[in-house]
Amino acid sequence: MIIVVIGGGAAGFFAAISAAEQNPQAKVHILEAGNRVLRKVKISGGGRCNLTHHCFDPKVLSTHYPRGERELRGAFHRWQPQDTIEWFEREGVKTKTEPDGRMFPVTDRSQTVIDCLQNRARKLGIEVKLGCRLESIKRVSHDWLLSLSGDQTIIADKICLALGSLKESNILAQLRELGHTIDPLLPSLFAFNLEDHPMKDLSGLSVQMAQVQTLPFGKPQSGPLLITHRGFSGPAILKASAWDAKELAKLNYKFEVAINWITSLSTAALQDMFSKFRTECPTQRVMQNPFAEIPKRLWHRFVSLSQIEEKITWAHLSREKRLNLQKHLTDFRLPVNGKTTNKDEFVTCGGVCLKEVDFRTMESKKQTGLFFAGECLNVDGITGGFNFQAAWTTGRIAGEAMGKSFEKTTSA
Repeated sequence: MIIVVIGGGAAGFFAAISAAEQNPQAKVHILEAGNRVLRKVKISGGGRCNLTHHCFDPKVLSTHYPRGERELRGAFHRWQPQDTIEWFEREGVKTKTEPDGRMFPVTDRSQTVIDCLQNRARKLGIEVKLGCRLESIKRVSHDWLLSLSGDQTIIADKICLALGSLKESNILAQLRELGHTIDPLLPSLFAFNLEDHPMKDLSGLSVQMAQVQTLPFGKPQSGPLLITHRGFSGPAILKASAWDAKELAKLNYKFEVAINWITSLSTAALQDMFSKFRTECPTQRVMQNPFAEIPKRLWHRFVSLSQIEEKITWAHLSREKRLNLQKHLTDFRLPVNGKTTNKDEFVTCGGVCLKEVDFRTMESKKQTGLFFAGECLNVDGITGGFNFQAAWTTGRIAGEAMGKSFEKTTSA
């Protein structure tokens, strides 16, 4: 019996490994179009590999997915972060949890995860072929005929598509011919480019807890925010881009963003604090930064944008300029014109329609023996290890289901 997994990423490797663990008699192949496998694993988390998130409640975990929440909730009951951690630790990869819940190997090296997956695949006898681009899929009786680059062909009993993003896939038409709907493929997890960037010279500064909202439709998203030479990035921005991916695409990425730089204080509390400064620190210059969470240079910029002179003290600060400063801190609005996506870390909103896949097995509801795993599905999570967890979960379920189906075929 032959199982073929198309795609040598996280989902593909985990699907192949799971199939081989489930059925050691099966011949399992991984076909990768490029000349390297596990490329996203290599660069994830700045080269440290944010392999999952420290959230062990399937219901709560699923809420971190703008697309796929309902389907993944059940899937996470079968394979969730705790299972992922235990599997990797059994294979010698110890993990650690950072304060924000992201989980990494204790080595802080993505190569540790790559070596683990490749070694496990090697021990299980999984054949990995590089430079094998899938050109076509055809159903031949109960088998699958795969045509590959270089005039290669392979016949498989079961196949799993773990292609990653379908954005540049050459088999979209064939998937549709097989009865599948492809939900619109759009970018997710991208930074915002600013028109006439007023903070370009502050590139590199960050605030550890800001609140971001795309206007007029987006819901507020919180987290660290980074000023870049093009605009804004960081987890808060990336979350907003994921949740609002479809709406922002319709606007051709031209919209307004509102930022609250001091989330620890309500508007009323900030007003009271300014009044307190006026009475208790009357001779202190407004230019002196009173907030530890705001970088000094950023505070100076807010003061300047509020048209407050450098020598003005709190006692001499006019009501109008005090309100301007307050607005810059809690409701800072700028026009966004475009996005920046790290090509290597590209995450796609859209893919194979989830209604057409049985998430108990990851098998197509349209074609027996065709399975899916990872980003080729219309599933995507926010930043923080959630996309990798979706890859491990869907890969595991698909692999085990393919292995079990072989057992049934053999005994029949």
